[in-house]
Amino acid sequence: MSESSQSDQGGFPRRDAQGRVATLGDLLGVSLAGLVIGLLALLLFDWGLSTVGAGDFGSANGWLAIILPAWLYWDDFRAWEFGAARVVAALVAVALAVVSGLLVAGLTDGLPSLVAGGLAAAAFTVLYAVVWFPGVRWLARRTG
Repeated sequence: MSESSQSDQGGFPRRDAQGRVATLGDLLGVSLAGLVIGLLALLLFDWGLSTVGAGDFGSANGWLAIILPAWLYWDDFRAWEFGAARVVAALVAVALAVVSGLLVAGLTDGLPSLVAGGLAAAAFTVLYAVVWFPGVRWLARRTG
């Protein structure tokens, strides 16, 4: 199979010719799938540590679940041309996503760290995608 026909088969998330994620649905879907995988890995890791007596179950920091979504966001950031549009969109998206995550973490303060952090990571993941995707495209059109 030729190299060009392999790239035409696509993948998930679907990407445009420059390597940017093509749709908001793809960005949200893959980032939320990464979040779930991260939470399941943390759950398993936390269960294993609590089984051997190295801590209480639920004490792992759920914020760690944003590692895979952050990796996807970084990859999409790198796919955009160097310029102010991608930097400004990323800074605004990160600021709003962190504030929303901290707000959720504060509202869920009484829950175990794994649950509160996981909910905060979910808020971060969704808000970043919802701000970044349209924001970078709008700014790129405005700045040329």
